[in-house]
Amino acid sequence: MGIIFNEQEKQFHIFNKSLSYVIGICQDGDIGQLYFGKPIHTEQRLQDYQSFGIRPLCCNEKDDEKYTKELALLEYPAFGDGDFGSSAYEVLQDNGSRVTKFTYQFHRIYKGKAPIPGLPATYTNEDDEAESLEIVCRDLISGLEVTLCYTVWENYSAICRHTKLKNTGDKKLKLEQALSCNVDFPDTSFTWLQFEGAWGRERSPKERDISSGITAIESLRGHSSANYNPFVIIKRKNADDFQGEAFGFNLVYSGNYIAKAQADTFGKLRFNMGLNPKWFQWPLEPGEEFHTPEVIITYTSNGLNDLSQNIHRLMNNNLVRSAYKNKPRPILLNNWEATEMDFDEEKILKIARKGKEAGVELFVLDDGWFGKRNDDFAGLGDWYVNTNKLPDGISGLSKKINDLGLKFGLWIEPEMVNEDSDMYRQHPDWVLAAPYRPRTLGRHQMVLDYSKLEVVDNIYNQLHEVISNASIDYIKWDMNRSITECYSQDVDKNQQGMVYHKYIMGVYSLYERLRKAFPHILFESCASGGARFDAGMLYYAPQAWCSDDTDGHERVKIQYGTSYGYPVSMVGSHVSASPNLQTHRDMTIDDRANVAYYGTFGYELDLNEISEEDFESVKKQIKFMKEYRELFQYGNYYRLQSPFENNISAWMVVSDDKQTAIVTTHKTENIPNWGIERIKLQGLNPDIVYTINDKDDIYGDYLMNAGISLMNKERHWYESDGDYTTHMYILKGKVTK
Repeated sequence: MGIIFNEQEKQFHIFNKSLSYVIGICQDGDIGQLYFGKPIHTEQRLQDYQSFGIRPLCCNEKDDEKYTKELALLEYPAFGDGDFGSSAYEVLQDNGSRVTKFTYQFHRIYKGKAPIPGLPATYTNEDDEAESLEIVCRDLISGLEVTLCYTVWENYSAICRHTKLKNTGDKKLKLEQALSCNVDFPDTSFTWLQFEGAWGRERSPKERDISSGITAIESLRGHSSANYNPFVIIKRKNADDFQGEAFGFNLVYSGNYIAKAQADTFGKLRFNMGLNPKWFQWPLEPGEEFHTPEVIITYTSNGLNDLSQNIHRLMNNNLVRSAYKNKPRPILLNNWEATEMDFDEEKILKIARKGKEAGVELFVLDDGWFGKRNDDFAGLGDWYVNTNKLPDGISGLSKKINDLGLKFGLWIEPEMVNEDSDMYRQHPDWVLAAPYRPRTLGRHQMVLDYSKLEVVDNIYNQLHEVISNASIDYIKWDMNRSITECYSQDVDKNQQGMVYHKYIMGVYSLYERLRKAFPHILFESCASGGARFDAGMLYYAPQAWCSDDTDGHERVKIQYGTSYGYPVSMVGSHVSASPNLQTHRDMTIDDRANVAYYGTFGYELDLNEISEEDFESVKKQIKFMKEYRELFQYGNYYRLQSPFENNISAWMVVSDDKQTAIVTTHKTENIPNWGIERIKLQGLNPDIVYTINDKDDIYGDYLMNAGISLMNKERHWYESDGDYTTHMYILKGKVTK
C-alpha cells in the first residue's frame, strides 16, 4: 500500500496489492485520470497515454491545439472550458459567470485518514491501515479552491474519495453542484448494476446496458430511498459473482443524491456520484468551505462476491463505530406485529415473559408508548410517556423487563410530528412547509425542520430525559415519510437551497449527540423498513431494519440483493407470524428462521399465540443462533444462486479459518419429479474433509467443483417439501490432507 508522487512525470500512483489508481497533473494544470484497475508497476509512465488529437468541433487549448478536454480523462471536470460531459461541480460567481478553471497548487500525502466535519465517513483504527492524498487546486479568478481527497487501504481493494471546496477569494460564491467523485474510464464496455424497488421490495438487482448517453439513478425524497439505493456497480459485461472485473460505488450519505454514467460518442465513460444538484445551492462567503460526502470505491478482478466481501470487511471494521462493532448482536423480540399500538403494561410483560422463556435477550417496545399515541394520527413530537398505557413510565417498565433477565429497547421517530400534538400546536413553524401552499402528509405526519438547530435541540432534550431516566440498551430510530414542500419557514430565500442537505446534517448531529451521551446503546436505523438503508446510517447505527416486509420468501430476495453492497451484520431480520402480515403467505417457522438467521435475528410476533410445537422450534432456533451468530453476521458471505433468476436459490457463509460453513437453499415453487440439482460451493479449503449435517464426509475441492446435491436420498420423490421451503447444510472441517 502506498501513494507515490513522481515529480518528473507529475504523476500520482495510489496502490495496494489489489489495485492501482493513477492520476496526473495535466499540461494545463488540471488533474487527469490515467489508470484504474489491476496493480501495475509504480514506475510506469502514463502521461503520454492521455488522449490527444485535433478533432472537428472539439475545443482545444490555446497553447496546444492537440490537447482538448473533450477527449481527456479527468478527475473533477468543470463545465464551460472545453469539456462537454457531465461536470462534477458548478459555482455561480459574483459577476454571474459559472466558468472556472482550476489548476494544481500543491499536495500532501500522509498516513491515516482525516475525518470529514459533520459527515459520516470511514476511519482508521491505526494510522498504518491507510494512506491519504490531498490535491489542492485553485481557480485563480474566482478564488474557489478545490481539494481532491483520496484514501487507499492496506487490507481492502478500495479507495475512498471526497472533495472540499473553499472560497479563498474576497467575493461571495454560490455552489450549485458539488459531487463527491468523478471517474473517467477509457472505454464503455460495461454493464450498470443498480439496486431498486419500493416499500416492501427493496434493493432488487437490476442490470442496464450502458449505451451512448446517460444512465442514472437518483433520489429527491430527502432520504436515500427504497426506490434506488445509493450503491452502484459498474462491471464488465462478462462479470458475475464468481469472476470478472467490477467497480463498486457506495455513497456514505443518507439524503438526496445522484449517480450517473455518461457514455460519450468518442468511446469514453464518465461516472460521477454525490449530492443531487436539484434544489441545491450553497453560499460560500470568503473563507467558508464545504465538504462533500464520501464515496467508497471498491475494485475487483475476481467477481462480485469478492467485491461485496471487500465492502463488508471495510464497513464492519472501518465505518461502524458502535460498542457492538464486530460483536454478536442480541436476539430480540419486538411487539409491533403482535400488538401495534394497542397495548398496556401487562400485555407487554406477558409477551416479554414468553420471550425470556424462549431464550431471547432483548425486548423492544415499538410505536405507541408516548404522547396521545393510540393511532398514527397523533402524538409524534411529544416524547413523554403515555401513563394511561404505562403507569410506571418507561423507567418502570424497563426495570420490570430487566428483572425478567432481558435488556430493554425502545422505538422512536424523532424526525416527524403530527398535527395533533403539543409540539405542533406550540411550534407550527418547525415543520418543512412552503408558504401559502397546501401540505401533503405521509402516514398522517409532517417532517420537522432539522435544518434548524432549535428543533434538533428540542428533540434531543426530550429524548435525553426519557433515556437517562430508564434502563435502555437499544433504540430503533424510525422515519416513515419522504420530504415534500421543502421550505424552511422564516428563513431567508437565499438559504432555501441549503435545506435538504442541512436537514440530513441535522439528523446526523442528533445521532452523534445521542451516541456520545449513551455510548452503550445499540442503535438500529429504520425508514418504513429499508428506505434509508445506506452507508451513512451505518456510521451511526450498526444495523438497519432491512424491510417492513417480513415474509420469508420475499426476504430471500431482499437480503440477497442487499448483500451486494452491505454486510450481513447490518441486516435487521426477524421471524414474524404466519400467515405473513404483508403477503398473507404461509411458511413454516423453521423456513422463516432459516432466512432470518442471515442478519441480526429476532422475532416480530407474540410467542404466546403460536403452537407448543412451534414454540419448541423457537427455543431450538435461538439456541442454534447463539451458537452460530458470529459466523452468520461476520463470516465470509457468498451468493451462490440468485432467487431473481432461479427457482432454487442458495447462499452461504464461511468462517475465516474455513473450518465451518453454513449453506442455505430456498425453493420457490415445488415441481413434481424435478431434475437433479447441484449447488457449487465457494470459499472452502480444498484440502479439508467436511462433514455435512454430521453425515457425509466430502473434500472441499469436490464441493466447490462438483457441488452439493440437493437430492434427499432418504426420501421418495413424491415426499415433497412444498413451495417456499428452505434447507440448511452445516459443514464442519474434519480432516486435513
